[in-house]
Amino acid sequence: MHQEAVNLYGNHLRVRVCGVYVKENKILLVKHHALQEEGFFWAPPGGGLQFGETIESALKREFIEETGLEIEIQKLLTVTEYLSLPLHAVELFFHVKAINGELIQGKDPEISMENQLISEVKMLSVAEIDRLQKESSVKHRFHKVLNDIELLKLLQ
Repeated sequence: MHQEAVNLYGNHLRVRVCGVYVKENKILLVKHHALQEEGFFWAPPGGGLQFGETIESALKREFIEETGLEIEIQKLLTVTEYLSLPLHAVELFFHVKAINGELIQGKDPEISMENQLISEVKMLSVAEIDRLQKESSVKHRFHKVLNDIELLKLLQ
């Protein structure tokens, strides 16, 4: 378990904003070290809303931090809840459009450099996402969201 991250994100309710960016039939995902078990998971860029920060500014901030891309929010896709103590989050998934910047592997500024959770940022096809999901021991709820919101319509 990554104790530094659990200390930051655990034992309180977090509101997270996540951006679903689609380009050329691929979805932008970030590979993270899992917090509560060994392994990795892939999820859309995003993070926690800070007190006094709007949803829009939080999602724009998180996208720049994690991917280097400036975005414009298109619409709310779905809301999910994650509960696996000590972690508890409500997540808002938005369809976003990139308007500026260059795709990079960013950092989480709240986490020390030696304990960074982000290990890769990549555009992936639905087939690649399915393969990674089957191979991974750590599952992320975005893969359920992908089906629930019929995200495939965005890929057309």
